[in-house]
Amino acid sequence: MLGSLLVLSASCSGKEEPSANTAAVTAGGGDSGSATSSPSSSSQAASVQSGAGGATSVTAVTSGTTNAGGSGAVTSSTADVTASTTTSTSSDSSSTGHGGPRPGGAVTIDGPQILVQGEPLHLRGVNWNPVPKGGTHPQDLAYAEFAAEDIALMQAAGINAVRTYEPLTDPAVLDALAAAGIFVLNTVYPYGGNAVDSVDAPVNASKDHPAILMGVIGNEWNYNGLYVDLDLNSSIQRINDVAERIRSLDTEHPIATIYGELPDASVLGQLAIIDIWGLNVYSGRTFGDRFAEWASRSDKPMFFGEYGADAWNATTNEYDPMSQAMATEDLTNEILDNSILTGGVCSGGTIFEFADEWWKDGSGSPDTQDIGGIAPGGGPYPDSTFNEEYWGIVTIDREPRPAYDVLKALYLP
Repeated sequence: MLGSLLVLSASCSGKEEPSANTAAVTAGGGDSGSATSSPSSSSQAASVQSGAGGATSVTAVTSGTTNAGGSGAVTSSTADVTASTTTSTSSDSSSTGHGGPRPGGAVTIDGPQILVQGEPLHLRGVNWNPVPKGGTHPQDLAYAEFAAEDIALMQAAGINAVRTYEPLTDPAVLDALAAAGIFVLNTVYPYGGNAVDSVDAPVNASKDHPAILMGVIGNEWNYNGLYVDLDLNSSIQRINDVAERIRSLDTEHPIATIYGELPDASVLGQLAIIDIWGLNVYSGRTFGDRFAEWASRSDKPMFFGEYGADAWNATTNEYDPMSQAMATEDLTNEILDNSILTGGVCSGGTIFEFADEWWKDGSGSPDTQDIGGIAPGGGPYPDSTFNEEYWGIVTIDREPRPAYDVLKALYLP
């Protein structure tokens, strides 16, 4: 978050505030979400060992797409990105380990399923918002700087999707993600202070790239009013207007929005234009009845836009990566057990988050890792406290935590 932590509701965590400079890049960035139930007390997870697997190297060259300009677009001047990825870009899924479709096919919706070239997709994803030490969001967001190392680590863990908090339009980064078999859930409208037509540049810049899976609007906007405190009805109207604009530009990709917890029937009905719903849920080590509840409310695709736990224990005031790993294991197993691939209603999840961000504690310094957090009445295991700078499954130096190894074991059995 920029500046300070905000308590937006009794069940909501601190949010990232967007930059005031809406003419360039504005926020809506990666942060923790809401919670409504207490952590579970399930048994200890199996022990895990750190370390990413190896891969061969390939240089991703730029494609025919161009960088976006204008409001809301994050681009890079880097002409190419060298990523440690396998070289296959065919329908062969060996480089993504657990099978499933690869980027490049037509994306369609069939009931609760997201289909790529007719094959159902389960998202084994992460939220990706790479900001270096000493940097702040969004002005120092550095997709190209971190792409090679991050994509190699993602691929080595069987991750097949990234969700952004700002538009990703750099063709070299998109090329590298596609080559690694990683889809992009591209947030093209992060901030309610932007004009509706601010989506034109990022949508037009990225819509023809094979890495793009869907366009995304907002981040748990029912809590933050798209970070400008719009009321619920105004937020819904803005999302409808933005979605209509996106659809006028791109008819080939579904449109998603990210909601805090479960939307009720009224919200779902008013946002019929939305194809896919992402839910940010923090409720200890279980999702409880949310799968059944979603099935009772909608037949559209659903995934968890944020879930997981941080690696700092506010109860004991110490670094606690094993509790993070245990929550990651339990929650990801529930997602897999309820996957659309096995007759469930869940299209997967994008865990929060790939790497630590040191700028998020407004009372601290972006040059150091601070332990500030809030306890909004429920939330991540084991302390129900959102320690904002310890959420990565890898550290800011890209050292894998046990949670990374848990995901690798689940995604690459």
